[in-house]
Amino acid sequence: MSEVLDIVINAVTNYWGWIVSEITFSYDYKPWYQNYFWGLTVLSLVVWGLEIAFPWRKNQPVVRKDFWLDAFYMYFNFFIFGLVVTGVYAIIEHTAGLFGVTITSLSFFNFTALPAWAQILIFFVLNDFVQWFTHVLLHRYEILWRFHKVHHSVQEMGFAAHLRYHWMENVFYKPLKTLAVMLVGGFEPEQAFFIHFVAITIGHLNHANVRITWGPLKYVFNNSVMHLFHHMKDLPKGQMPGVNFGISLSTWDYIFRTNYIPQSEDGSYELGFDDIDEFPVHNFWKQLVYGFKK
Repeated sequence: MSEVLDIVINAVTNYWGWIVSEITFSYDYKPWYQNYFWGLTVLSLVVWGLEIAFPWRKNQPVVRKDFWLDAFYMYFNFFIFGLVVTGVYAIIEHTAGLFGVTITSLSFFNFTALPAWAQILIFFVLNDFVQWFTHVLLHRYEILWRFHKVHHSVQEMGFAAHLRYHWMENVFYKPLKTLAVMLVGGFEPEQAFFIHFVAITIGHLNHANVRITWGPLKYVFNNSVMHLFHHMKDLPKGQMPGVNFGISLSTWDYIFRTNYIPQSEDGSYELGFDDIDEFPVHNFWKQLVYGFKK
């Protein structure tokens, strides 16, 4: 018991130290541009500026409905939740190690010998597919959908809605992402920070009040037009359990025929889901426990 407690305390202490070092730049093991806290903050301000300068829905307020709640979710899901759960992950990793299970145990491929750019590309595509697949599951199964409703309770779309999601989604995503990494040699490119910031930027733009289609690249990259229709309250018949599940890449939706872009793209669609009136749309604490209730 003492060993388990030490593992938890050590994990939480290290994670807290990491958060403090990110906020204060009190580290000397990486360059300033790999700072996750301030990187998220700067990217958010830049995309918010684009919303203000080039609004798609011009009647939507700059500080839209639930803007500050969504902003809190950004930092909660990226930093505070990690502080709470890091001890649990440390125990799981320690227990797996006792049974000889490591990050390379299920390795079928080893990409570490590839050039850095190839490692980054493979890691990005693999990671995005796992997230797309998990996203489909979140819509398909009621037990998962109850938690995913938090993200779909957004009624006015803006960049900060990107990271408005229930902490249980981290629990759902992580095992599949870890398994995928294990299958390809357990590698994470040294430049993984680059993938992180690219994904955050695309995700922010997908939710932003800015009309983006990427032109011919729409078949590769997700965009705000596609993702707005993903959040539509009333989807056409035959389009359930949902459409446009792409995270960073739209490619998976075109491959698996879950893409949907109607002719009208004025952006004035009602968002949400059928029973949204019964959902605690504006209350963070009630949203945390909603998915656990029958």
